[in-house]
Amino acid sequence: MATLKERLAAIDSELKAAQEAYSAVVNNQESSTIVNKAKARLDKAQKAFDLSAPQRSDTAQKPAVPVAATPVVPSTKTAVTTSKATAIPKEIIGEEVTLQEVPNEGEGNAPARYNLDGSGKEPVVDKNTGQIIYTAPDGKIFTNIDLYNAYLGKLKLDEKRERGESAYKLLYEEFDRYGLASLVTDIEEFIKDGLSKAELTLKLRGTKSYQKRFAANADRIKNGLAAISEAEYLQLEDQYQNIMRNYGLPASYYTKGDLGVQEGFQKFIANDVSATELEDRIMTAQNRVINSNPEVLASLKAFYPDINNGDILAYTLDPKNALENIKRKVTAAEIGGAATQAGIGYQGNTPEAIRARAEELAAAGITKAQAQQGFETVAGGAPRGGQLASMYGENPYTQTTAEQEVFGLAGKTEAATQRKKLTGLEKATFSGQSGATSTALVRDRAGAY
Repeated sequence: MATLKERLAAIDSELKAAQEAYSAVVNNQESSTIVNKAKARLDKAQKAFDLSAPQRSDTAQKPAVPVAATPVVPSTKTAVTTSKATAIPKEIIGEEVTLQEVPNEGEGNAPARYNLDGSGKEPVVDKNTGQIIYTAPDGKIFTNIDLYNAYLGKLKLDEKRERGESAYKLLYEEFDRYGLASLVTDIEEFIKDGLSKAELTLKLRGTKSYQKRFAANADRIKNGLAAISEAEYLQLEDQYQNIMRNYGLPASYYTKGDLGVQEGFQKFIANDVSATELEDRIMTAQNRVINSNPEVLASLKAFYPDINNGDILAYTLDPKNALENIKRKVTAAEIGGAATQAGIGYQGNTPEAIRARAEELAAAGITKAQAQQGFETVAGGAPRGGQLASMYGENPYTQTTAEQEVFGLAGKTEAATQRKKLTGLEKATFSGQSGATSTALVRDRAGAY
């Protein structure tokens, strides 16, 4: 336990420290709150000293209390708390923060320290001068709180700027890989200023470069479709390009221009053409027309004059031409080509007459393979059937009659009955003839059907 002499010495020391602290805050023209706190501490120390007077042998040597000038009190900005030493304000870039009360560290003349929540180093109070010393994160020392705060603000802005520079460099390098570097340069200042992701997205989408690069989104909206994300947009372009390469299309179909724009792809995206549909269109053009027998291409161009430039692939890839309509026309052309190969004609062999019959057969579900086989049968049986009908005075047996039975069209039952009747009449007529003659006729009919 401390002796009387030690306790009196502690009271003397506290009174002296309180006097110096009070003088310091007055001379520094601190806020009224700080001055009042310092004055309260001084009054408390003075009272303790007065109460200890009877225990002193030399009360006449009591320290004199300095008379402080009337303080000039500035407007208060910071919130403060008291401690065993001096109340210390904290202001970091305009933010008001309340300090936590922290006891003095050490003994004797050890300075009192106060936490700054990681912003700079802890300020210290020099008990010899009463000044508060502030140390910035880079080691620079201040005794003026306003200059200190201003310097911290500058450091923070510099740090933010450095982060922005680094972010810009990374983004530029990444976008440059896809030929989109100019998108980043348009918003360079916003990136370096540290705008949020949402803010940067809005700024980016407002640039001319962005609107040119992702122009199909505006067209989608005009077409009543929802815009797609940039990631989906780029992914679709990659899929389109891979499909075209795989099918050996000329590079002109997917060559990249300014900002990596592929003009043909814009129409696909604007009209909601999926990668699967694009592949279907290419297969239809290549496998069923371009790489097929020439009669199919000739029929297609003859049936449909709007396909008259010879570029079937371009016609097929144009999104304004519906895929189902394209397939319907190609099927009709395939049927027309099969008829041409078999030597079948219609009403003077005009393109309109052949197309009408081909479209009718296509609507009935007849495929290219069925048409090829069926027209061969019709070509072999219809002429002989017509001859027999004329010979026996029966109703005419025409090419149309044969097609009704062969392709299963309306009237097929009647057509089959008529053919069987003619075959029966032929057998009866030649039953007394030589076996060779009769067998040949029957074989022709049986082979035909």
